[in-house]
Amino acid sequence: MADADVDSAYGESLFTETTSLHDSVLNYQYENGRRYHSFNAGKYFAPNDEQEQDRLDLLHHVISMILGGELWTIPIEGRGNAPVPESILDIGTGTGLWAIEIADKFPQSQVIATDLSPIQPTWIPPNIQFQVDDCEADWNFDQQFDWIRIANMGGSIADWPRLFRQCMDHLKPGGWIEVLDFEAWGSTDDDTLPVNSSYNRWQHELSNASHRTGRIMNVAPLIKDMIVNAGFQGVHEDIYKCPLSPWPKDQRLKELSMYMNLTVSEAAPAYSLALFTRVLGWEKEEVEVLMAGVRNDLRNTRYHLYTQFHTVYGRKAL
Repeated sequence: MADADVDSAYGESLFTETTSLHDSVLNYQYENGRRYHSFNAGKYFAPNDEQEQDRLDLLHHVISMILGGELWTIPIEGRGNAPVPESILDIGTGTGLWAIEIADKFPQSQVIATDLSPIQPTWIPPNIQFQVDDCEADWNFDQQFDWIRIANMGGSIADWPRLFRQCMDHLKPGGWIEVLDFEAWGSTDDDTLPVNSSYNRWQHELSNASHRTGRIMNVAPLIKDMIVNAGFQGVHEDIYKCPLSPWPKDQRLKELSMYMNLTVSEAAPAYSLALFTRVLGWEKEEVEVLMAGVRNDLRNTRYHLYTQFHTVYGRKAL
């Protein structure tokens, strides 16, 4: 008997011939007690195990909070008289939560969502297709898109201008690119974070490691200029201040800060284990000691820490 909880409108995940789900894709790599992707192994710094998937789902919720419950920032349906997008590409989809929600929101649209890891759900809306693919390779899509979304990909891309050129080539005239990411840097407006703090050391070492790999972690402040330079028109950027510990008095910011605090507390070791041990030559135990200090700093409400979230969109000329 069929499971009554399963929506009959959903179908199983599909994979194209060019990105087939081979056994090797599921032959994950294990390192320092965490699980990593095997397709183009070693290219992406973060794990893909259940712990990281939970963090990615939480991050999706945090972004929704920042955007006031919205799933997008571009001026499509619901904003002006723009038509519903016929085709949507989500690059670096992670657990696929955003792609699934957008497919439900626009059932008449076709959604393709790509990632190095096949960690997305099995039962999905019929208008979505997950593909195991590397966005830094040459694209083999046989279609153009109305909307290409790239979220939380800082530290993942070696050549952003090339990626944006491929986006331009695969957008329809008038199509939109949307890029969202957090700055990989914590700041204070009142110098309350000590220079010798664990958090300050961690973010400097993280930046150092990412620069050595050629994949800059703190890329969010650079995205707008790169999209402009790629030839997109009407480029628009919004920047949101996001507290990292519950120090704000404003109730809305305090609620956001608690989710941000949990997200960054999980992100710090997820980001650091591979980069610090592979690139900087640290021992796992050294990373764990620093992470304990980072978590303590994130709990310290005397440190008025915050980061910034950037949303940027632009349009291909008609």
